[in-house]
Amino acid sequence: MWLTVGAVGAQEVKHYRFAYDQPKTTGYGIVGDIFNDKLKALSKGTMVIDQYPGAQLGQEPQVLQLVKSGDVEFCISSSANAATLSPQAGVMSMHFLFRSEAHLVKALADPEVSRAVKGMIADTVQGARVIALSTLGLRNMYSKREIRKIEDMKGLKVRVQATPTEDTMFPAYGSQIVHMPFGSVYTSLQTGVVDVAENGVNVYLANKHYEVAPVLSITEHEANNSLIWISDKLWNSLTPEQQGWVQAAADEVNRNEPAKAVELEHQSQDKLKSIGVKVVTDVDKSGFTAIADPYLDKLSKDLGPHAEKIKNLIRAIN
Repeated sequence: MWLTVGAVGAQEVKHYRFAYDQPKTTGYGIVGDIFNDKLKALSKGTMVIDQYPGAQLGQEPQVLQLVKSGDVEFCISSSANAATLSPQAGVMSMHFLFRSEAHLVKALADPEVSRAVKGMIADTVQGARVIALSTLGLRNMYSKREIRKIEDMKGLKVRVQATPTEDTMFPAYGSQIVHMPFGSVYTSLQTGVVDVAENGVNVYLANKHYEVAPVLSITEHEANNSLIWISDKLWNSLTPEQQGWVQAAADEVNRNEPAKAVELEHQSQDKLKSIGVKVVTDVDKSGFTAIADPYLDKLSKDLGPHAEKIKNLIRAIN
């Protein structure tokens, strides 16, 4: 954090670093903009967010450590990367936990779900806290080939996020898993180190993965959920009034970002179609859900009581 003495009355303007690993044109930029605009308004311009997109300050696992140590003030992490600090956070990326985009938007904007996730982090992580949830929509598979049904997955090498959920589910579908940082996915698809990667539509577009994997299959197998973090070092240095402003700005993200992110997914899909990417929209998900459904209860129970509570809250939302 650095200070700029500005002409906002007699108060100095404080700038805070807000780090994330995707381009600003993704849903992460929507998070940063909503948060900054609200915080700036509430603090009358005395608290300002400087966004560092595109992994400028490091990949998510590294940045989470920097937030914990107080060297970076704010960051966004996927729920999968949050699981490196709090394994129970893996519940947010369980397969077919969310039934549709509408269910995802409703669940993430639900204050009880948000409270349960914050409680989980408060109980299990030291040095940082979660102030909001957000999403980049649902994840889909992309490759040089179509994936229309579960049989099409057999024997394929899939790049997955290194979480117990992914490591369980993809082999259950008959695939081989490969772990690697997000930054290596493009060349791995290009060279055939992996056959399939999976992510949100906008992430696929923004990172130009369609150049090396020109078929996008809409599997919607899990959500791209994210947590917004603040370092305890910063939080504890704020006045109660400033803490209130930060939380109110975060609540604004929680309420409004999910619907905007899903809208961005739809715009991205239209853009991909217009540049000639093959989008397979009629994937038969029944084979996937038949395998995934029993795991929802088992995996959330194995993860722990917080995970089970969050799973039950999300499933109960209609």
